[in-house]
Amino acid sequence: MRVAVWFALAGCVVAPPRAGAAEPTPAEVFERRIVPIFKSPNPSSCTQCHLAGVDLKDYILPDADKTFRSLRDQGLIDLDAPEKSKIVKLIDMGGGGAGGPAAVHATARKAEREAFLAWIAACAADPKLRAAPKLGEKDRALPARPPEVIRHARKDRVLESFERNVWAYRFRCMNCHTEGTPQNDKYRKEYGDRVAWVKKGGPAATLDYLIASKLIDPADTERSLLLRKPLGEKHEGGTKFVVGDDAYKGFRTWIEDVAAIRGDKYAAAADLPPADGGPERFGTDLWLKLTACPPAWGDKFLQARVFAWDDKRKAWGDAPVAVSDRVVSGKGKLWQHNLTLLAPKDSDRAKAWRAGKPSLPEGKYLLRVYLDADGKLAKDWKAVLGDGEFVGQVEFPAKWREGYGAMTAVDADKVRK
Repeated sequence: MRVAVWFALAGCVVAPPRAGAAEPTPAEVFERRIVPIFKSPNPSSCTQCHLAGVDLKDYILPDADKTFRSLRDQGLIDLDAPEKSKIVKLIDMGGGGAGGPAAVHATARKAEREAFLAWIAACAADPKLRAAPKLGEKDRALPARPPEVIRHARKDRVLESFERNVWAYRFRCMNCHTEGTPQNDKYRKEYGDRVAWVKKGGPAATLDYLIASKLIDPADTERSLLLRKPLGEKHEGGTKFVVGDDAYKGFRTWIEDVAAIRGDKYAAAADLPPADGGPERFGTDLWLKLTACPPAWGDKFLQARVFAWDDKRKAWGDAPVAVSDRVVSGKGKLWQHNLTLLAPKDSDRAKAWRAGKPSLPEGKYLLRVYLDADGKLAKDWKAVLGDGEFVGQVEFPAKWREGYGAMTAVDADKVRK
């Protein structure tokens, strides 16, 4: 939205009444301060927190009396304490940003807040309005989408999904695509700013950039550059994904959801994708290597699942603490890749890794190996490797040092069923 438009709006809503003039009626306040919001061609400050599904205009009707009754009957205004009105609290959400787009939203939010407070106060002082009959439910003003869809499109929810499905796998891409690094500076000169999509500001900044970029194709999500490039299509960095691996699943799941949100494809709660009940995921620079891979594994997709020893139970954990996947190098008889660490949602481990640097302690671990020998994932990218793809397991000690040059190596020849 244009800053000038909102400054003009802000000016019209804060103008004080003339000295000695009678207090304006609720209808006059509505016409002067609420109608400009309703008629503005610009989106409201709601768009700072929501990608789609809701706008402040959704709560306004052309008629002052009906707008008042609609908000009152939905419990969105507090006539005894206007500043505590739910509609005001909704406007206040998303405050605190500074600079750039946030400054524009702040200007809009200030204008909206002051307008609604003035109008609610005028309504509260009118006994006839307070006693007005209820407005029929069908006549009330509210967003077209149900609350579940609106919540799903909130940026904090989208960011949570982004961190789980994209940010957790950034280590596959960050060497070349992290903004401000020497390697990225080189590629930016050659290929443009779009190669600097991993932002120094972290996941939220990266999310904002990707949503506004052309790296996502909302009309044909499978053809999005954010998916095609890691698959090796004219990609200086080579192949980073294969169809159906964990990173591909994560990126595509997130891209398709964002495209559906932005395209207003979710009309009802039943249309939303199923909730991800899986563990939280944390990208790392911890590397695992399998040496002496048998010829039967050559050039096949391999998934490694790492389990930790549970001293209390004297048994291996039920769920893996780390996973990784990649195609085995048949020529080199080698498989190697960085680990994505896993933790149950909101567990102590997840909280510690969110607050600090994700890592694994030195100790003994169990590696379970799954091989997609028949191209199961290429046929269905949503498929999961299971018992039919299990080729064996092996126990191994690990110190888990960071970096490509400090890999934890395991002899694949010792993998047994």
